[in-house]
Amino acid sequence: MAAAAAGPSPRRVAVAAAVGATIEWYDFFLYGTAAGLVFDKLYFNGLSGSAATFAAFGTFAVGFLARPVGGLVFGHFGDRVGRKAMLIWTLVIMGAGTALIGLLPSYDSIGVAAPILLVVLRVLQGIGVGGEYGGAVLLAVEFAPPERRGFFGSFAHIGVPGGLFLASGAFAIASRLPDEEFLAWGWRACFLLSIVLLAIGAWIRLSVMETPAFREVQQRKEVSAVPVRELFQRQPRTLLLGMGTRFVEGFTFNLYSVFLLAYAVNTVGVAKSLVLNAIMAGAVLGVVLTLVAGALSDRFGRRPVYRAGALTGLAIAFPVAAAVQSGGGVAVSAAFVGGLGLVYGTVYGPLAAFWSELFDTRYRYSALSALYQLSGIVASGLTPLVAAWLVELGDDSLWLVASYNVAVAVLSLVCMALLPETRGRDLTESPAEGRPAAGRHAAAAAATAGSPAPQRG
Repeated sequence: MAAAAAGPSPRRVAVAAAVGATIEWYDFFLYGTAAGLVFDKLYFNGLSGSAATFAAFGTFAVGFLARPVGGLVFGHFGDRVGRKAMLIWTLVIMGAGTALIGLLPSYDSIGVAAPILLVVLRVLQGIGVGGEYGGAVLLAVEFAPPERRGFFGSFAHIGVPGGLFLASGAFAIASRLPDEEFLAWGWRACFLLSIVLLAIGAWIRLSVMETPAFREVQQRKEVSAVPVRELFQRQPRTLLLGMGTRFVEGFTFNLYSVFLLAYAVNTVGVAKSLVLNAIMAGAVLGVVLTLVAGALSDRFGRRPVYRAGALTGLAIAFPVAAAVQSGGGVAVSAAFVGGLGLVYGTVYGPLAAFWSELFDTRYRYSALSALYQLSGIVASGLTPLVAAWLVELGDDSLWLVASYNVAVAVLSLVCMALLPETRGRDLTESPAEGRPAAGRHAAAAAATAGSPAPQRG
């Protein structure tokens, strides 16, 4: 305990987690914005109309298919070697992939090699951010005092709206250029900025120590040989339900920040600058409400706060569709701020602590990576494609998309209802399918014997 006390403060570690995560997500979200505004024109201009849009969104989804690979690889070594080293590697991989996209020649310059290389670099991005998530969350959560784990854990989650704010802001500035210059070099400058951010993020992360929870596992010589195998053996139900709680979070974010951005600009004809400014405003509110929701979950519990956000998302699904289809500046802005700020921030805030408290330290990095990245393929990566398909079925209206939104929220609420409240759980204990065991050694012994671990008295 003395070693932990001599280390950096939870606040300093939480800020380090937030800054690093923001930089990584900036890189990842740049691609989503560019997919909606640029890539169909530069890399898929050999296709026509909606085919080019589908192709651009398809490469966006490829990043989500690559994320589980990064999550499983870095999760394994994060549970075997430590959280800190993996976070440095993920930052470098992500920064390199993003910078190279900014230098990639267009289809008119190198032909079919351009979209192929774009997909390869998107895969590199996916691998980087896939390994990033679990490490950033655990850096904040495992350093935090138990009574404030929701608040400090939420710092890692502000990387998502924070990265979106930076990415949208960069594109909002670049979009002030004439269209020819924007397509020629303006969007590329946003990607090349990643080189500077990479250096800042690496310097910050190198200053942080390994987490106390993982050092304790190392000192007890209890490091798992194959963390992901132990996860699937001991907590498969918890993992699957956790993935379900992720659904409304991933869907909400990518519906607003990627699909509705493209829909509002390309189908409704709303000014690009207005939508980007609305996304930035929603992202700022999202940063604030993520922290507020995390803090509230320390007082009222993880589940009640999450439910409030998911129910709000369900309630505004059809009003948002009507607002965006109207094309009115105020209505469109309110829709984006409500979705990305109010709904997303409230849902996302308590989840860093909640998901971390569900799993054992021995395989917690692998668990969070699997939960977040595997579910992200459907919950996040396919959202723009599914929404575009539903719009085609609905004759360019958003009503089927709104119905899908309601279904997603209901699914996530059901999954959350089937999981236990985790506020106050001791991270050094070993949960067995969501129930605290007598301790790590008792749980391990029970698992070896093939019987359930005894519950605490």
